[in-house]
Amino acid sequence: MKYTRLTKEQLEELHEEFINFLATQSITGEEWKTLKNEKPEVAEDEIDVFSDLIWEGVLSKVAYLENVSAQQMHLFYCAEKEMKLFSVKVMNPEIDLTSNEGFGWFKKNWQSDFVEYLTASKAYTEDKNLDIFKLIQQGAVITKGGLYQWFESMMDTP
Repeated sequence: MKYTRLTKEQLEELHEEFINFLATQSITGEEWKTLKNEKPEVAEDEIDVFSDLIWEGVLSKVAYLENVSAQQMHLFYCAEKEMKLFSVKVMNPEIDLTSNEGFGWFKKNWQSDFVEYLTASKAYTEDKNLDIFKLIQQGAVITKGGLYQWFESMMDTP
C-alpha cells in the first residue's frame, strides 16, 4: 500500500465510489460479501487498492497545504515542479496561533519584531503525490490557499 487505508468513516462516505470500483473489478455485491467472509485478506487488499486510488486522485489536485501550531505556520504552495514555503514563527510564547485570540494578535502584529519569516522552495522527489502525502501525515491540511496567497501579496509589495 502506497498511502494509508481510508478510515471506516471515509469508506462509508465513499460507498457509491467503492461499489463502482468493485464493479470495475467485476465483483458483484454478493461476491463482495463472500470475499469478506471467506477470503478477508483479498477483501482487505481490495480496500487498500481503492484507498490508494482515492488518495492519488485527491493528492493530484492539492495546490495548498497549511500546518499551523501554537508558535509556527508552514504554508505550502504545491507548484508543478517544486513546493514553495512561507514559514512564520511567532517569538512571543504567550501567543497561540491555533486560537482565535492568537491569530487575531498575529493579524495585527504580523510586521512586528516578534514575528520571523522564512521562504523556501524545494524540488519534489520522483513522486510529488507522496511528498504531499508525507506533509499531510505530519499534520498539514489541504486548503484553498487564502493565507499563502495573502503572504505572497504582502511579500511582493515594496
